[in-house]
Amino acid sequence: LEDMVALKLQKRLAASVLRCGKRKVWLDPNEVNEIHNANSRKNFRKLIKDGYVLKKPTVVHSRAHANAFAAAKSLGRHTGLGKRHGTRNARFPGKVIWMRRMRVLRR
Repeated sequence: LEDMVALKLQKRLAASVLRCGKRKVWLDPNEVNEIHNANSRKNFRKLIKDGYVLKKPTVVHSRAHANAFAAAKSLGRHTGLGKRHGTRNARFPGKVIWMRRMRVLRR
């Protein structure tokens, strides 16, 4: 790379043309001079067509770990005394228990 040219404007224009954020824009490091000379959206449409500017793929944010944790929790794991915040009453109100008991009796 020749002296690491500032490509701030170029990145912004490219993001605008690609309709994505600046973090998703890839500028070819081998074509820095070509990109540096581009200063309009029209130029960037051409660069994108030539493959010097690309849109990076979306980053994977997997729920696999969360799903595994939820499955374990449904089996009753991770619910010991050390994991509890809140009083017994806050976690499962005595009023609810009372209501259920009374409704059973009144049926």
